[in-house]
Amino acid sequence: MASSNWGYDDKNGPEQWGKLYPIANGNKQSPIDIKTSETKHDTSLKPISISYDPATAKEIINVGHSFHVNYEDNDNRSVLRGGPLSETYRLCQFHFHWGSTNDYGSEHTVDGVKYSGEVDRANPRLQKVLDALNAVKTKNKRAPFTNFDPSTLLPSSLDYWTYSGSLTHPPLYESVTWIICKDSISISPEQLAQFRSLLSTVEGDKAVPIHHNNRPPQPLNSRVVRASF
Repeated sequence: MASSNWGYDDKNGPEQWGKLYPIANGNKQSPIDIKTSETKHDTSLKPISISYDPATAKEIINVGHSFHVNYEDNDNRSVLRGGPLSETYRLCQFHFHWGSTNDYGSEHTVDGVKYSGEVDRANPRLQKVLDALNAVKTKNKRAPFTNFDPSTLLPSSLDYWTYSGSLTHPPLYESVTWIICKDSISISPEQLAQFRSLLSTVEGDKAVPIHHNNRPPQPLNSRVVRASF
């Protein structure tokens, strides 16, 4: 588990992470800005194959800087194959990043454009996750979260970009094959506000909402972003 000495405020945010985690200044850090004119179409990239069993959904946890939805990953019932991957990857958890206002929040950007999703209409497929947040308002709270298929949160087209990068928060290991869908999904301002109502503090402490939890784009350096389309 990463140290709890980091966060997203001025005193412990992304600009300070390099003090505790020197790899923060590495050559393969994420996220990045995807410059579409510089991406390389790669005909060898396969389609993404997703097979998620909703029954593997287990629990939702407030980790203080976001929330995690955890899945059973001791067998191959929920897996991702294909794309740039040579092996099968089990789903362990998913989480979200958001900004303090509706005009930013995504970590990866495309041609400099920041996304918060498409802020235009409520996404009913997201509502089950948001409804569960009431049970994990404060840090370290956890609650059962079952029977949820995360593939419902993906866009209809699975055209994607891929590149070699890192975790976007400590410990920032440079061991991630990123697969970023070209299309976005919709989310409403009201739904984004529910994300920001989560607290980074434990029950009984002064309430401090998680207003934002996104790391700014990092240098691409010598990496190439490949496109499946």
